[in-house]
Amino acid sequence: MAKNLIIAIDGPAGSGKSTSAKLVAQKLGYLYIDTGAMYRAITFLTLKNGISLENIPGIVELAEKTDIQLEYVNGKTIVKVSGHNITDDIRTKEVNSKVSEISKIEGVRTALVAKQREMKNLNNGIVMEGRDIGTVVFPNADVKIFLTATIEQRAKRRAKEFEERGVKVSLDEIKNNIIHRDSIDSTRSVSPLKKAPGCVEIDTSKVTIVEQVNLILNEVKKTAEIKGIEVLV
Repeated sequence: MAKNLIIAIDGPAGSGKSTSAKLVAQKLGYLYIDTGAMYRAITFLTLKNGISLENIPGIVELAEKTDIQLEYVNGKTIVKVSGHNITDDIRTKEVNSKVSEISKIEGVRTALVAKQREMKNLNNGIVMEGRDIGTVVFPNADVKIFLTATIEQRAKRRAKEFEERGVKVSLDEIKNNIIHRDSIDSTRSVSPLKKAPGCVEIDTSKVTIVEQVNLILNEVKKTAEIKGIEVLV
């Protein structure tokens, strides 16, 4: 098992970050961290507590004080807040439509980035996925990957996720939501979604999950060889 490597996987919604990151972490025996789930947790709590999206100080305070625990169990990220499981609550249509609005708040990002950086001390190696991992959270990550895909492919993936949870959402509605989120994520003033210097870009539109995971693992192997670290996959 490789030691002490930090692997950052960034990209827009539906580009395959979560699936790839989970499998890469599993192959390496690393800790998998879904930072998007943390922003979703704050979004869910904001809505649940009736906090107005215009109440920036209130939302920032919530992000600072909330104890978020992430556990990866049997292929699924379990999200808990103060011991309460909110895994299903953060994947609703309502949270999906508001998460980018919450994520663009500077104070929220500052609070959660601090929590994310602390997580590197939990394991000898981590695979962290999000939108600013290689640019802000870990700009010196050993391996930096940026995933992309067409709007059509990303929308189909999101539609499948909703369908598996028994939620009916039209493909056009999903496309519009993705386009809206892309706009917010890439133009926000704090930690915008962009390619990190030195990252490897992978278009997942026409490759299988196995292929994209192998492409990432190949980059990990190259880096491990340079650093003189043994990787067993």
